[in-house]
Amino acid sequence: MALVSADTRIAELLNELHQLIKQTQEERSRSEHNLLNIQKTHERMQTENKTSPYYRTKLRGLYTTAKADAEAECSILRRALDKIAEIKSLLEERRIAARMAGVYSDTDPPRKTMRRGVLMTLLQQSAMTLPLWIGKPGESPPPLCGAIPANSDYVAKQGDKVAARVKAVDGDEQWILAEVVSYNHSTNKYEVDDIDEEGKERHTLSRRRIIPLPQWKANPETDPEALFSKDQLVLALYPQTTCFYRALIHTPPHRPQDDYSVLFEDTSYADGYSPPLNVAQRYVVACKENKKK
Repeated sequence: MALVSADTRIAELLNELHQLIKQTQEERSRSEHNLLNIQKTHERMQTENKTSPYYRTKLRGLYTTAKADAEAECSILRRALDKIAEIKSLLEERRIAARMAGVYSDTDPPRKTMRRGVLMTLLQQSAMTLPLWIGKPGESPPPLCGAIPANSDYVAKQGDKVAARVKAVDGDEQWILAEVVSYNHSTNKYEVDDIDEEGKERHTLSRRRIIPLPQWKANPETDPEALFSKDQLVLALYPQTTCFYRALIHTPPHRPQDDYSVLFEDTSYADGYSPPLNVAQRYVVACKENKKK
C-alpha cells in the first residue's frame, strides 16, 4: 500500500514539475523582450555618444523590470528544485521499503548478485545526480554541502551512504562505502551494510567510525569556501573500488560538474603519492587522522 501511495505522489509531483518547467520557459520568453530593449537602448546611447536624463530614466525602468523578471524565474526554478528533491526522497523511501520487503528492481538488484561493473555504474550515477547547492543571495552553504561537515549532533538516516571504518579480514582497519541500516540512540551506534558485500556480516559501529557523505555538491563559482583546498588531507574513494583511502587534494573543482583531482598515498611511488586521479565530490570527505602512516 505504501509503495502504491508513493507511486501516486511521484506521478503528481512529476506533473507539477512539468508545469513549472513550462512556466519557466514562458517567463524566460516574456523577459527576453525587455532584455532586447536594454541592449538596443545601450546601442543608441553609443551611437549618439551621450547619456541624457531620458536614457538614464529609461534604463532604470528597464533594469528594474529585468530584475523583477529574473527574481520571478528564480522563484519558479527553486520550486522546481524542491519538487525534484521530494521526488528523489520518495524514490529512496520506496527503494528502502522494497528491500525490507525483499522486492528488488533492475535499478537496485541484490548486491550479492550484482556484477562489479553494475555497482560501479550505480556509484557513478549517484555522484552525477548529487544535487548542486544553490543558495539565495548572502546565504551560506549548509552542513554536508561539499567539504562542510555534518553538525556534531547529526544522525544519518536509514539508506544514507557513509564512509565507515571497519576491521578487514586481515585485522587491519579500513574505510569503506556503506549504507546506514539503523541508528540506536541508546547506545549511540550505527548498523551499516558494506555497499559491496550484502549478505555478509553487518557492522555495528560507533559514531566516530562514521563519516556522512555530502548531500549537495558545492558550486566552485559561488561557494569556493565549501570545497577542500589544494594540499588538504582527505579520504577519497579510490576509482573502481568501494574503499576510501588517504589522499591530498591536487586540484579542487573549477566548475560545478568537475571532480576533485587527488593524489592517493602510495608507497610504490618515489614521492609516496599516486599520479592525479579524479574523484567526485560525493566521495571526498575530511580525513579524521592527520598524521601520515
